[in-house]
Amino acid sequence: MTAPRIALTGLGLITGAGDDVEKSWSSIAAGISGIRTNTLFGTEELLTDWAGMVTSPQEPGLDRCYSLAATAIREALRTGGLDLDSVDRDRVAVVVGSSLGAMPTLENVHRELVHEGRLDARQAAAAQLPCVGDYIAAEFDLRGPRVVLSNACAASAVALGYAAEMLWKGDVDYVICGGVDPLASLSAYGFSALGALDPEPCSPLAASTGLTLGEGAGFMVLESVERAEGRSARVLAELGGYGLSCDGYHQTAPDPSGKGAAAAMAQALETAGLGPEDVDYLNLHGTGTPANDASEPKALKLLFGSSVPPASSTKSMLGHTLGAAGAVEAVVSTLAIDRGALPPTVNTRGVESPFGLDIVPGTGREAEPEVVLSNSFAFGGNNASVVLNRPGRKGSSPRRADPRHQVVVTGAAGLAGAAAGTGPLAEALAAGRPCFDAMEHVAGVGEVPVGRVDVRAATGKLNPSRARRMDPLGLLAAAAVGDLYARHGKPSRAEAESTGIVFATGYGPVTSVLRFHEGVLRQGITGANPSLFANTVVNAAAGHVAMLHRYRGYTATIANGGTSSVLALHLAARVIARGAADRIMVVVADEFPEQALATQAGLPGYARSPHVVPGGRTGMVLSEGAAAILLESEEAAAARGASVLARAEGYGASGESVGVGRLGRDGGAWARALRSAMADAGTGPEGIDTVVSAASGHGLVDLAEKRALGLAGLADHPLVAPKALLGETYGSAGALGLVAALNGAAPAGRLLLSSFAHGGSYAAAVFDTGAR
Repeated sequence: MTAPRIALTGLGLITGAGDDVEKSWSSIAAGISGIRTNTLFGTEELLTDWAGMVTSPQEPGLDRCYSLAATAIREALRTGGLDLDSVDRDRVAVVVGSSLGAMPTLENVHRELVHEGRLDARQAAAAQLPCVGDYIAAEFDLRGPRVVLSNACAASAVALGYAAEMLWKGDVDYVICGGVDPLASLSAYGFSALGALDPEPCSPLAASTGLTLGEGAGFMVLESVERAEGRSARVLAELGGYGLSCDGYHQTAPDPSGKGAAAAMAQALETAGLGPEDVDYLNLHGTGTPANDASEPKALKLLFGSSVPPASSTKSMLGHTLGAAGAVEAVVSTLAIDRGALPPTVNTRGVESPFGLDIVPGTGREAEPEVVLSNSFAFGGNNASVVLNRPGRKGSSPRRADPRHQVVVTGAAGLAGAAAGTGPLAEALAAGRPCFDAMEHVAGVGEVPVGRVDVRAATGKLNPSRARRMDPLGLLAAAAVGDLYARHGKPSRAEAESTGIVFATGYGPVTSVLRFHEGVLRQGITGANPSLFANTVVNAAAGHVAMLHRYRGYTATIANGGTSSVLALHLAARVIARGAADRIMVVVADEFPEQALATQAGLPGYARSPHVVPGGRTGMVLSEGAAAILLESEEAAAARGASVLARAEGYGASGESVGVGRLGRDGGAWARALRSAMADAGTGPEGIDTVVSAASGHGLVDLAEKRALGLAGLADHPLVAPKALLGETYGSAGALGLVAALNGAAPAGRLLLSSFAHGGSYAAAVFDTGAR
């Protein structure tokens, strides 16, 4: 069966160049810069006061991130002619990329905590990165699957890839896909500390003396071409393909050879059924830093040889919008196709591009591009490329929708709380011993239990010089992968270099963000530690693991609260099944410093003793944790003689529009995810042997899941609840449930993993552990 072609039918854009698509495009095509003096926060200590700042007023009382996103989405729905009341909202997905999320709110909450000792737990909880997707779903009443990607500056380009996977498989009818990031002092101080900001408006691919930060949002309505034509929607362009790779080279600098970036571009073109000779225009990452502007042209020469198409940087007019950049530039690339013009590179300062590229200097150029390749690169050595083509421009080989490969699990490891490895975790489960034995004092609450991982002990075999560069989240991730290899064997160098990594986390590098920002709050620019800043991006842990093990394959980072690990397993399995990767390491981790514990313990539903009974309304206990699951195609596993632990059989996801931090009591949306996973696995309740429950002792969560299981026909099925002993690990919970099942917590057979995230999103997966 041939996969559907993907149409872009609606566009929404707000940038420093204009507060909608038409104003932004008019400025961009004319070479008019949207970079101006930043008036959002003090810049006296920074290297520059220039920024691609949005000037239109944003909604009072609403975080700037949410306001920018809502503005762009409303425009995308309007220009795409999509009346949400006329479609099945259960089949409209939200896929968004962001690096910062509601950072302005978090900065204010943290400022009050540092200077006045007061923590607004509700504000802090409502401004976490996964809340971006929750806000969008609630604001527009969208009830389909929901995922937030956070590969730093490549986040929304990766989001386009995730959206493509869903539409190719037919999981949903529409995807509201894009990216958003606001200007924030944290990133401004961070890039200043790194010496990466240009004192003047940036000059990409010309003077190359640094980057200029920007802000904005770009969103698109994506659907199949057939569906678009059926509702008489105008197709502006098609999303032909995408490619992702990791350098495994350096935490903040790209591989100077350009090999990783070239690999991402080549994969994107191959997925689209195209070759380098088909590309008419390149929208470059083009930040203006010396490192990027030296490595990206090398990547172009590796792929295109001496015949590089016109290639420009719209960041010269918009600034670097960080996680929003991939989506913003995809919108611009779509407009280049639809309007018949190539965007320029401005502010060259009279310098010829030193790489012999045609950077379309000064003003836009009339052209009729058929195929556009758009690049987004990021900290951690992440490379993302997206192919957009004129409607009807087909590749040479139609993409197949049906899986080409069976996906299997060949390695699994985990740690949670006091169990700093798979062995101790299995022992704790067998003995019925809780892994959250620490008691800590929380101001205004008292003594509460928590599960703490001794990360230094868990990573004792790690090279000390490497370990010093890593934060707690990275160390947890490294510990899980190290334990997996100790249990199941290390790959050869060639196998490692072909391995991808999909990293997932509920809430990201909390310790690094808080420590870096506290340094700024207390000491200004002298307290802005560049080493800490490098670890504040959510995908930093993936970068560390990739460098440790020489991974060079596919990469993505998911930050979606408690559904993160199941969504990561879903994405990795889809990519392997369609033949785009042989093996992918799925790594999930969450760490909870004292401020995170205080936030959680300050909300209803936290236990006051380490005795947790799922379904017993005892309250839940927060626990740090991590898991690593190695997925491979059955053929790749057989070729290296790997033992099969389980077969990946099906996935499902859903959402509800209940609002940030909330959860529906009726279990209806949760049941949809469970039913979808079973249907994807080709079975019903009768084919499920054991449910691995998300019940944690939290009254509302446990009630909602109980009702969901009943609605899905699973009320009387055998059930295991690992959180009773492992605690609520959020992001890693689903993967730890699989690890627990593979280590004696459930009999061999078909497992249904159940997961939820506050804010109303749900994910489920079916694995057959009887196939060993």
